[in-house]
Amino acid sequence: MKRATAFVLAAGCIALVPVRVVAYLKLGVQVAGRTVAAQWRNLPVRYFVTSSGVPNVTAGQFQGAVSTAFSTWEQVPTSTFSATFAGFTSARPLDQDGMSVLGYSYRPDLDRVLAATTFVVNTTTGEIVESDIFFNSAFDWSTAQAGESGRYDLQSIALHEIGHLQGLSHSALGETELRAGGGRRVLAAGAVMFPIAFSAGNIEGRTPRADDIAGISDIYPEGDFRSRTGSIGGTVTKNGTGVYGAHVVAFNLQTGAMVGNFSLDTNGTFAIAGLEPGAYVLRAEPLDDADIASFFDPPPAPDINFSPKFYETIVVAPRGGSAGSVEIKVNPR
Repeated sequence: MKRATAFVLAAGCIALVPVRVVAYLKLGVQVAGRTVAAQWRNLPVRYFVTSSGVPNVTAGQFQGAVSTAFSTWEQVPTSTFSATFAGFTSARPLDQDGMSVLGYSYRPDLDRVLAATTFVVNTTTGEIVESDIFFNSAFDWSTAQAGESGRYDLQSIALHEIGHLQGLSHSALGETELRAGGGRRVLAAGAVMFPIAFSAGNIEGRTPRADDIAGISDIYPEGDFRSRTGSIGGTVTKNGTGVYGAHVVAFNLQTGAMVGNFSLDTNGTFAIAGLEPGAYVLRAEPLDDADIASFFDPPPAPDINFSPKFYETIVVAPRGGSAGSVEIKVNPR
């Protein structure tokens, strides 16, 4: 089940688009002809929770799960993001009322969307001024500590959607397989921001991974985060031409952590930031087992007609600097 296949903007705002040169995709907005990151300028973010519950989850249990999810993001030591619970409300998510509201909406027509995040953005600055999250009450939910068979874990889905609320887009670190009846089943996920949810009853999505941490720290960096971490940049090419939309993953040989990004221009340029200093293996791969709309809004369409390729040598991300430019040459298929 997809957590959200697209981001819906409030009326009067222009579309959010991917921003290049980040840990991985984050949300952006066009301001004066350039793309800037969409983010909160005034912290902590004040959010409200609707006062109504659903079967098996009271309003208080919902608020508890949401509060835990916000706290999980706040505990990332390299990020300064913070939020505060402002109270219960009868207001609904998706209303343009100047309040950031989390709550339920019954949407049986969205049979593959568990939850979605919407934004009101100041289009002169890129500042997020309101963000609502709705959880689809057409699905069965649970706040049980150990999960509950047949019910989706509210805390896990909230953690993902709050990532969007902060300005993060999707990560492609995960593996899926097609279901016989349609849709995809998650085999493994290397990031909370992977756009396909684990099956009902699974609680593996409650903890941010290296990719998530790099992303949120890139938007809201703590202290000397950027001077303590490194980056790797370069291009992905095929027959001498840049590849647009290739997924590039940096694998830390010492810790096993993975952080990814995409080549986001026609030159095939990519940059992976927020890396712990050390040696990395690089791999470029096509988005051929994912819903491309979860990452890109064509045109242009990303190139998926190439074979996965490991870069030939180990690359060292230096503290406070960049490894320079590497070229990953992929082969057509």
